Amino acid sequence: QVQLVESGGGLVQAGGSLRLSCAASGNIFRPNTMGWYRQAPGKQRELVATITSGGNTNYADSAKGRFTISRDNAKNLVYLQMNSLKPEDTAVYYCNLRSALRNSWGQGTQVTVSE
Repeated sequence: QVQLVESGGGLVQAGGSLRLSCAASGNIFRPNTMGWYRQAPGKQRELVATITSGGNTNYADSAKGRFTISRDNAKNLVYLQMNSLKPEDTAVYYCNLRSALRNSWGQGTQVTVSE
């Protein structure tokens, strides 16, 4: 079993920045891919960014150039630095860890970007 705990969400004005963190614990199988997904009200959950154990990254078009994903393998942490935030980035952001054995999700952290 894997536990994922997100932190760092909050309320920010458009153009501002936030840094999300996710701490993974439990039976973590490697190699794995960690990532961030988001779900806005009335919409489906969507990919934001992912990063593999080896550091390969993948971004949604909406995140490219503004968001940066990184991870600390030794501490089982993944981060999402979000800059130039827009109101349309408002959503619950979920941490994800996917390996050959399981696909785990955190509880989510709310990000609200005001005009």
